[in-house]
Amino acid sequence: MTMNTIVVFDIDGVVRDVGGSYRRALADTVEHFTAKAYRPTSVDIDQLKSEGIWNNDWEASQELIYRYFETQGRSRQQLQLDYENIVAFFQSRYRGTDPDNFTGYICDEPLLLQPSYLEQLTLAGITWGFFSGATRASATYVLQRRLGLQSPVLIAMEDAPGKPDPTGLFATVRLLEDGLDKKSTVVYVGDTVADMYTVEKARSQQRDRTWIGVGVLPPHVQETAARRDAYAQTLQQAGAAIVLNNVEQLNPTTIQELTKR
Repeated sequence: MTMNTIVVFDIDGVVRDVGGSYRRALADTVEHFTAKAYRPTSVDIDQLKSEGIWNNDWEASQELIYRYFETQGRSRQQLQLDYENIVAFFQSRYRGTDPDNFTGYICDEPLLLQPSYLEQLTLAGITWGFFSGATRASATYVLQRRLGLQSPVLIAMEDAPGKPDPTGLFATVRLLEDGLDKKSTVVYVGDTVADMYTVEKARSQQRDRTWIGVGVLPPHVQETAARRDAYAQTLQQAGAAIVLNNVEQLNPTTIQELTKR
């Protein structure tokens, strides 16, 4: 079986569970820069990300710091936050403080898919790669060190503008098609509103191919049925054709059904 289909995966919340790493580092950062006056909850972070423009967790951290101080009657101009300091603190938690080795929260991220799943796609004639807002070092760590993938196609933070700008998705598809003159159907798998908006923007800019957004529920929203259902509805409203509990549910049969709709 060969399908003229490309599957592009986001990484955070799809390939790895970042509830105790990126999201924890974000909460740590906001708490630190508000002098421990405010630590955002998981729901607070999700509400911010549901706006669809806060895919970058460094920028999300800064925004939550600003919003806290605005509730205290202080303006952004008064604060003059140093973005580089925010990034450095965040990275000290997420990456760790050793410049040569990862020692931070990144070391404890549970994997949400196994290499055998990707092999299953390959055997079905489905081409796959990765487009993520994570740094290249962080993305490479999970793809090569943890999953053992050999030089996977990856467009990371340094390679393209942040989502929902679809430039990075287009670049990933170009690398996967490798100059072949065939307009593959593209399935983009993500866990946030920004991911789904990326697909919508790709569709509006390149109408000569089919673009399909697939939502995956990150583990942290699956703790209660109410929260899971609300998050799924948010992804569907943002354009997801289907919402899954785990990325491995997107098997070749499901992909074939999606592309036939």
